[in-house]
Amino acid sequence: MKNALTFLQDHGIQPTAQRVAIAEAVLDNTTHPTAEEILVDAQKRCAIVSRATVYNALKLFVEKGMLRTQIIREGTVVYDPNTQNHHHFIDEESGTIIDIPWDWLKVQGKQNLEEYDIHEYQVILRGRKKR
Repeated sequence: MKNALTFLQDHGIQPTAQRVAIAEAVLDNTTHPTAEEILVDAQKRCAIVSRATVYNALKLFVEKGMLRTQIIREGTVVYDPNTQNHHHFIDEESGTIIDIPWDWLKVQGKQNLEEYDIHEYQVILRGRKKR
């Protein structure tokens, strides 16, 4: 786990008890949580964390580059503390989202899209873990 206090300070964010609890809830998490899941976890760490505080802190964390937002669960925004380029595998049985290292997959044919200014891309794989 990354130290939440240091992580906030390194990103120029004034640490408060609520922000530290929210940062810990995200940084301790490898499941790509939603804001509501982060709220529940953060309230266990700091009882005075409100829903508005979670949403405001998450917005700030994304703006400062601490987190990325992803829409890889249908219609739901999830938060990813892994800000390095990577892909995702979604287990359709459990709903688990797993990070796939960037260099494990190659995307070909980008040159066919030269009329577009592509600033980011990722591959999302869906399936089930083999038994």
